[in-house]
Amino acid sequence: MTVNVGTIDRTIRILAGLALIALAFTGTIGLWGYIGIVLLLTGLFRVCPAYSLIGVKTCGTAKG
Repeated sequence: MTVNVGTIDRTIRILAGLALIALAFTGTIGLWGYIGIVLLLTGLFRVCPAYSLIGVKTCGTAKG
């Protein structure tokens, strides 16, 4: 798959994903907080399937 998540987008996804997972794990928010796993994975792998569907790229040049 082609990389389509840029550096700033990647950082935000990873931080938000970790925060949501931590909040769900501690019971602060409900189970829906585990949606942070999706954010974390898309940030780590730099590929967002939704971006691919709508043709969005937040990275300058695609590598990979």
